[in-house]
Amino acid sequence: LPGSTTTASTPTSLAFETRLLSPNPPETKTTTTTVGSQLRSPAAAADFSPRTGGAAGAAEMASSMRRRPSRGGGGPGAAAENWERLVRAALKRDRAGGAGASAAAAHAGAGAGLASAVPPSLGRTTNIEQILQAADDIEDDDPNVARILCEQAYSMAQNLDPSSDGRGVLQFKTGLASVIKQKLAKKDGGSIDRQNDIEVLWNFYLEYKKRRRVDDMQREQEIMRESGTFSTEMGARAMEMKKIYATLRALLDVLEILVGQAPSDRLGRQILEEIKKIKRSDAALRGELMPYNIIPLDASSVGNVVGFFPEVRAAIAAIQNCEDLPRFPYDTPQLRQKDIFDLLQYVFGFQDDNVRNQRENVALTLANAQSRLSLPNDTEPKIDEKAVTEVFCKVLDNYIKWCRFLGKRVAWTSLEAVNKNRKIILVALYFLIWGEAANVRFLPECLCYIFHNMAKELDGILDSSEAEPAKSCVTNDGSTSYLEKIITPIYLTMSAEANNNNDGKAAHSAWRNYDDFNEYFWSRSCFELSWPPAENSKFLRKPAKRKRTGKTNFVEHRTFLHLYRSFHRLWIFLILMFQCLTIIAFHHGKINISTIKVVLSAGPAFFILNFIECCLDVLLMFGAYKTARGFAISRLVIRFLWLAAISTFVTYLYVKVLDEKNARNNDSTYFRIYVLVLGGYAAVRLVFASLAKIPACHRLSNYSDRSQFFQFFKWIYQERYYIGRGLYESIGNYARYVIFWLVIFACKFPFAYYLQIRPLVVPTNIIVQLHDLQYSWHDFVSKGNRNALTILSLWAPVVAIYLMDIHIWYTLLSALVGGVMGARGRLGEVLSTTYAFVVICKLDITLTCANLMQIRSIEMLHKRFESFPEAFAKTLSPQRISSRPVPQDSEAATKMYASIFSPFWNEIIKSLREEDYISNREMDLLMMPSNCGTLRLVQWPLFLLTSKIMLANDYASDCKDSQKELWHRISKDEYMAYAVKECYYSAERILKSIVDGEGKLWVDRLFQYLNESIGRDSLLVTINLKKLQLVQSRLTGLTGLLIRDETADRKAGVTKALRELYEVVTHEFLAPNLREEFDTWQLLLRARNDGRLFSNILWPNDLEMKEQVKRLHLLLTVKDSAANIPKNLEAQRRLQFFTNSLFMDMPEAKPVSEMIPFCVFTPYYSETVLYSMSELCVDNEDGISILFYLQKIFPDEWANFLERIGRGESSEEDFKESPSDTLELRFWVSYRGQTLARTVRGMMYYRRALMLQSYLEKRYLGGIEDGYSALEYIDTQGYQLSPDARAQADLKFTYVVSCQIYGQQKQRKAPEAADIALLLQRNEALRVAFIHEEDGVSSDGQAIKEYHSKLVKADIHGKDQEIYSIKLPGNPKLGEGKPENQNHAIIFTRGDAIQTIDMNQDNYLEEAMKVRNLLEEFRGNHGIRYPTILGVREHVFTGSVSSLASFMSKQETSFVTLGQRVLAYLKVRMHYGHPDVFDRIFHITRGGISKASRVINISEDIYAGFNSTLRQGNITHHEYIQVGKGRDVGLNQIALFEGKVAGGNGEQVLSRDVYRLGQLFDFFRMLTFFYTTVGYYVCTMMTVLTVYIFLYGRVYLALSGLDHSISRQARFLGNTALDAALNAQFLVQIGVFTAVPMIMGFILELGLMKAIFSFITMQLQFCSVFFTFSLGTRTHYFGRTILHGGAKYRATGRGFVVRHIKFADNYRLYSRSHFVKALEVALLLIVYIAYGYTKGGSSSFILLTISSWIMVISWLFAPYIFNPSGFEWQKTVEDFDDWTNWLFYKGGVGVKGENSWESWWE
Repeated sequence: LPGSTTTASTPTSLAFETRLLSPNPPETKTTTTTVGSQLRSPAAAADFSPRTGGAAGAAEMASSMRRRPSRGGGGPGAAAENWERLVRAALKRDRAGGAGASAAAAHAGAGAGLASAVPPSLGRTTNIEQILQAADDIEDDDPNVARILCEQAYSMAQNLDPSSDGRGVLQFKTGLASVIKQKLAKKDGGSIDRQNDIEVLWNFYLEYKKRRRVDDMQREQEIMRESGTFSTEMGARAMEMKKIYATLRALLDVLEILVGQAPSDRLGRQILEEIKKIKRSDAALRGELMPYNIIPLDASSVGNVVGFFPEVRAAIAAIQNCEDLPRFPYDTPQLRQKDIFDLLQYVFGFQDDNVRNQRENVALTLANAQSRLSLPNDTEPKIDEKAVTEVFCKVLDNYIKWCRFLGKRVAWTSLEAVNKNRKIILVALYFLIWGEAANVRFLPECLCYIFHNMAKELDGILDSSEAEPAKSCVTNDGSTSYLEKIITPIYLTMSAEANNNNDGKAAHSAWRNYDDFNEYFWSRSCFELSWPPAENSKFLRKPAKRKRTGKTNFVEHRTFLHLYRSFHRLWIFLILMFQCLTIIAFHHGKINISTIKVVLSAGPAFFILNFIECCLDVLLMFGAYKTARGFAISRLVIRFLWLAAISTFVTYLYVKVLDEKNARNNDSTYFRIYVLVLGGYAAVRLVFASLAKIPACHRLSNYSDRSQFFQFFKWIYQERYYIGRGLYESIGNYARYVIFWLVIFACKFPFAYYLQIRPLVVPTNIIVQLHDLQYSWHDFVSKGNRNALTILSLWAPVVAIYLMDIHIWYTLLSALVGGVMGARGRLGEVLSTTYAFVVICKLDITLTCANLMQIRSIEMLHKRFESFPEAFAKTLSPQRISSRPVPQDSEAATKMYASIFSPFWNEIIKSLREEDYISNREMDLLMMPSNCGTLRLVQWPLFLLTSKIMLANDYASDCKDSQKELWHRISKDEYMAYAVKECYYSAERILKSIVDGEGKLWVDRLFQYLNESIGRDSLLVTINLKKLQLVQSRLTGLTGLLIRDETADRKAGVTKALRELYEVVTHEFLAPNLREEFDTWQLLLRARNDGRLFSNILWPNDLEMKEQVKRLHLLLTVKDSAANIPKNLEAQRRLQFFTNSLFMDMPEAKPVSEMIPFCVFTPYYSETVLYSMSELCVDNEDGISILFYLQKIFPDEWANFLERIGRGESSEEDFKESPSDTLELRFWVSYRGQTLARTVRGMMYYRRALMLQSYLEKRYLGGIEDGYSALEYIDTQGYQLSPDARAQADLKFTYVVSCQIYGQQKQRKAPEAADIALLLQRNEALRVAFIHEEDGVSSDGQAIKEYHSKLVKADIHGKDQEIYSIKLPGNPKLGEGKPENQNHAIIFTRGDAIQTIDMNQDNYLEEAMKVRNLLEEFRGNHGIRYPTILGVREHVFTGSVSSLASFMSKQETSFVTLGQRVLAYLKVRMHYGHPDVFDRIFHITRGGISKASRVINISEDIYAGFNSTLRQGNITHHEYIQVGKGRDVGLNQIALFEGKVAGGNGEQVLSRDVYRLGQLFDFFRMLTFFYTTVGYYVCTMMTVLTVYIFLYGRVYLALSGLDHSISRQARFLGNTALDAALNAQFLVQIGVFTAVPMIMGFILELGLMKAIFSFITMQLQFCSVFFTFSLGTRTHYFGRTILHGGAKYRATGRGFVVRHIKFADNYRLYSRSHFVKALEVALLLIVYIAYGYTKGGSSSFILLTISSWIMVISWLFAPYIFNPSGFEWQKTVEDFDDWTNWLFYKGGVGVKGENSWESWWE
């Protein structure tokens, strides 16, 4: 065992001694229960001594034993062989220097010795791990006691698993036995009397407790607990106290076992009595060791301050208020009082850990609601009624609405009649139901049904005097289990349906998904299910061959017809407009009664198109009729009959109208009837549309609902669902998006009329009349049919473009609106006053204004820096700090703001240094003084002041004017003036502080004269400015000595430097009269002669003075310009964005104690956590490793990294010599990739920011901590150790990473598990949730799999500590993996908000400081509803990796900034990415933060936005805060990602969410929704289809010879219009306009010139080729998914692309999506050029088809253009050989597609 204890953060190494004292390892017995009989030979022991190691310790050694000896014939020989192999493997890994995963765990200190190697099968049921850890900790104190503990651990392991059947048990017991033998061998052959073990252990226990002052510590804890004050020292000691308690607990447990229950001797009885007494009385011994998440509710812990906050104490007291509750059995250990959760557990049988989890959840929710009320702190804090009511109404809001919708009474009489305690009980009940519901959490209305019935049961129980178990939860064996009786039956039915989907390949109509189950509870018929749910009900019927329950309300059939059904209003509108415009065009633009009569043909068309939509409703509901509600079927039948009748009637009327028109008589009876019918119908539709869609009519609509007549017609007009009601916005928002679309229509339809439709009218009329056309091929259609195919080939591309180009118009207008919005939002505003900006805004010239004032470079940041402190104080500081009395003096006010700003700015700079974006020198120059001292001016960072002193010296030397003119010249550069002032005042202060006696008198008089001269404007008379440079050199020499540590030699040097300075100042710098005065000063003269002058130096030792000396020295010596500091582009970008955002509109920041609490939530599966050394150093086929690649693309960051770890240029081998540097290198590389380590580091910045803000707020507001007050020099050095700041941060922020298979990774010793454990150890606030799978036995004796949701954190020894373990009804993965992963872990989240973060994201400290402002948006005014999702801006950080990565970065940046800005403005923003912040309570009570049904919800994120909108949520977007995000960087990765998104959009087309939004949105909002979701992919697909339509039409004209024949006729007739129509340039690449938003974003944020340069650079890098290639990817996967399915999650790898992709791989990936289609288009083009005719010959052909050729070339050659080494000859030859081998290799059984073309094709 180790010889010394180490903390979790101490880097350690794994060491093994190679000497084996015996060739035979210990032989494991299977029947003995004591250790002594097995340890026969003390000398025969292997010297096995792991020093630390965690995952790298004995666990890793044991895992190297792959084979275990058989019980029958293995014997000692096999065991010896295995043991020797184990030790050799361990030694080999030790020599490797800790590379790989083992190094990570070793350096992290993940546990020590064999304590970290305890197999799960032993660790779950015993405390072996704690006993071994205690043995490790006391090894140095008493090795004999450590031996006793190890022997006891061995006995426990042997008793628990005597035959070593568990995984890793044999290896563990073998290693432990060897450790014991080693200890026995070190006794030098002396005998051990085990009879004295008890006495030895007891004496050691007493001595250890005395030596560690345990009793004193407990008394201190009691004092602190009563006073409620905590110090930083206490926080530092908390970890030590926990370790001591853990050791004491282990010693007591072993003593209790050794003594036994009935000891025979007196000592044993005495010890046993003492142990029982201690365990009864010493709550701290148990409380400090009991696992908890945030608040130690099960036992108080003085090491955790959260439990002592007034609001937390009030919440706990409210939960423990059981005065008016019925009596119930309570056998919980008396570490805490019984509470309402104990009652609910007794009544309904909730699991222990579910109760513990939700107890903390409810306590935190109540506490945070209380803190926001800003109530005064009472001695005995009580929870306020307002806080309870707020939580109650929010948690049960969906339940109340559900009851109201179904016409049911809620489970209580009225809100006023429910007292505070009853409200808390109901909230607790709901959370307990939800916390154990597993997959049923996806069914929010099912939870409402469960809660409704359980609350009614509870109501009856609460009214009784004694509680009893609820009958609904009593199992067959008499126990109580909510999981078994309520959740499991529902889960089993859902599981059976999920198994019926054939792994996602079955049709959606063949099985019920989560939505089908949930929508069962949208009708009153759900109460037929009875309570508890009847297992023979239709709802719980499991699917059988011929008998199964059908879908509910909707069926997701695979067909494109869903596009028409969901958005029929759009298509009807476009078709009718096209019809009307075409009619007007064919009537030569004349609007008369004849034209109007023909235009009114739109009436029958309208009814027929609506009837088609109704028919689709009938057809596409097939599969849901058996379970559909009677009302729904009735509505379908009524609508079908009504539309059939009205369509027939209106068509008949219109035919009669045409007859009247053709008869040319004056009778217009039918025309009048027709107009009257259409007008009446239009009026009725308008009324109901107004009632349903227009906000102003909403109150009238609610009033009309009282009338059954109106209800009936509204029901016919729009189906009534539980969701989707009230999808209206305020009048202002409604007018906004109506005007937006009217502008688009005003542009589109004139364009369509004049440039698309009218030019084809004359050619069409001529072609129809041509009779003598010569056909090259026999034609079956056009002959005798007025050339129908010719007209079709002419009109089809125009119709396609007409349907598609509305998206282009939307793109153009959204770019313009988004640009103006960005400017009006002051994106880039940096002025300290906004008056000019407001004035210009009124003139609507905001875009120009914003461009003029943006920070587009580091130079502008330097210029505007003076305005940042005030902006920061007013924006990011709580009002009570920023609104303190401001001094009238502007410089004093600026100094006050600077004192608030500087600590935060300095932490930002430190974080940049920690991330290696800046060097040490840059950090020194960027750091800002605290501005809290006595210096009479504002001190700015040195990078603003560098070289200013030298320049001022030059001005002074050349000065021939007065003092005022010199100062005026200096003051033109305000930072030069600051530098001169600071240099003067600092020199004065430093000189006065380091000298005494006569020297101090000289300094005082010198500066007195200088100050008087400055005041009289006579400085130039007093001093000789030409000698200023000499004074500066002497002062520089002095400060150069003072910045170092004090020594005798340096003090002598300072004395000498001061005397030289005295000589220069007195005899050369000062005017003669002053020189004479100093020379004749007797006091000074005697001191000089006696050598006393400056002999006593007072060295600057306090922190503030040392900083000032260092700063003065840098101010005097740094001559280089700091214009480009920081040099790193990423550091510049981050600082520019942060300072820009200070001037943007954002809510007021609340104090940390009053802010909205939130949680960050990251799902993780098996992606890269940390890169291992082997991954970093392995070369690809070109000899390039990842490390080499990163060194070349990040050279400055690599140099900064080497400087930080204290290395020069180092090779990979040099790093391997130092395990700590190896680990730092792995992190450095991982922080530049898309890894979980990067994400965790970024998200933990939230906690760091909150700790800093809390720490400083306490001081600014006058609070005193650790002896400092708000007026003193502020040093933030220890803020991360402040118990109060840490506790406040923990109360407001939690971070949960849901590592779905972490348990399996640990079992198989995967490197990812060790890396995740390392992250846990480095981040104490990090929590990891995972699904634990283990073998179990059912009640009938069958082997089954049991699943648990577990939450772990790192304990005091760095090992995983289980906090909660909640049993699940079965395998939680019934649907898509990611949302299921989120769902199982969401019960462990806390707070009122939850930010969903992917594991390829990043965050920054400066952005984390703005999270308080962002969360206040939930209370902001954003329309008629409070926000439920806050959209956040993203920065794509992978743009520098490659040109492709740059394209993706710019495209994504445009979408997540300008695009999202416009969507939120038009009220159709959904949830597109993972920085968004959710209203946690709103969403967890409405189905969660994503949907999980298999395949249909493959794009799970966006469904959260759909669900939020349908449930009357409000989604906003905010750009003053950003989060980093990685994107795919290689073409294949990007193609897979695009394929996944396009496939997901294909599934969205089929989904009920899109159908309902398309039906229930008002018309204009529906348009925006369509063109920004599935419509984007529809238009993309139509762009490609238009190419085919155009080319097939041209090929028809070419092969039939009609193009030549018609052109000849045109020349004969002299008709130029006909010839122009046939030879018009067809610009398929109209999609180039989609780049406009990207360009607008560049202009807005970079400036015009940089935007142009960036766009040209992209074109030179073939970005058009890439985007055209992506067009094909989206089209292929979107169309294929709708028709055939196949959408799935595609793992892209997210790694660095530094390897060449073989052609065979590219062929398999792109053959069907690009190559085949490109060859088809190329063939059509070749046929056209071979047989077609164009008037201008080849030049006309090129102009006509160039866009098609660009598409062909892009689709064929993009995979080679963007392939690393794609044009290298050797690679090309190898690729060709590999491809031909793949083509000709025979397929067959067992041959994979990547090995044979034949197998791939099949």
